Amino acid sequence: MNNIAIDGPAGAGKSTIAKKVAEKLGIVYVDTGALYRVVGLHMLNKKIDVNDSSSVIHELKNCKISMDYVDGMQRMFLCGKDVTNLIRTDDVSMAASTVSGIFEVREFLLDLQRNIGKHQDIIMDGRDIGTVVLPDASVKIFLTASINLRAKRRYDQLIASGEKVVFENVLRDMKKRDLQDMNRKISPLKQADDAVLLDTSDLTLEESIESVLKIVGNNGVEI
Repeated sequence: MNNIAIDGPAGAGKSTIAKKVAEKLGIVYVDTGALYRVVGLHMLNKKIDVNDSSSVIHELKNCKISMDYVDGMQRMFLCGKDVTNLIRTDDVSMAASTVSGIFEVREFLLDLQRNIGKHQDIIMDGRDIGTVVLPDASVKIFLTASINLRAKRRYDQLIASGEKVVFENVLRDMKKRDLQDMNRKISPLKQADDAVLLDTSDLTLEESIESVLKIVGNNGVEI
C-alpha cells in the first residue's frame, strides 16, 4: 500500500489540503486529529477533567469510536452518534490536545489508525503520523505556516461555523496548543527525519495542493 503521511501544527491547513490531494489521487483521506477530538468531546460530555489522566484512562472503556465515509466524506461517530459537526470548537480542540498527550489514549487509537492504512492507499494527517503511526509511509510531509496565518485560518473557520470568537483569543489558544503539542512527553509534534518540509505561508490553497502533489510525484509514488 502507498501511504502518505502529513504532519504539522494546528491551523496549517493539513486537513483541507489532504482532502483535496486525496480527491485528485483517488485515495482515501483519514483525519486522525478527528479521533482525538472525539475522545476530547467524550470527556467533556462526561464532565471528566482532561488534566486528570487516570480519570481519562478509566473512561476510555466507555468511549466507543467509529469512522465511516458518507458521500466520500469522513464522518466520526461516538457511541453510535454522528458527532462530526460537534468536534471543531476551541474547547474540543484544547481537550483533544490534552488527551493526546496521554500514552493510553494514543495506544487506544493507534491500532485503528494503522489498520486503515494496511488495506488501501491513504493520505493521513495528524501530529505523529510520519514518526509513530505510519513510520514506513511512502511519502512524509511536514506542513506548516506562520502562527498569525494559522490563527487567522482558525478564526475564519470558527466565525463561518457561527462561533463568537475574538482573534486575539484564538491566537493565544493556538500558541498554547503549539506548546502543548511540541512539548508533550508522548509522541510530540516534530518533523520526521525523512519528511519534506512545506511552508504554505505564501502559497494559495491551490498552490499548496500542487506542491504536495509534486512532492508525492518526486518520491516516485504512482497511485
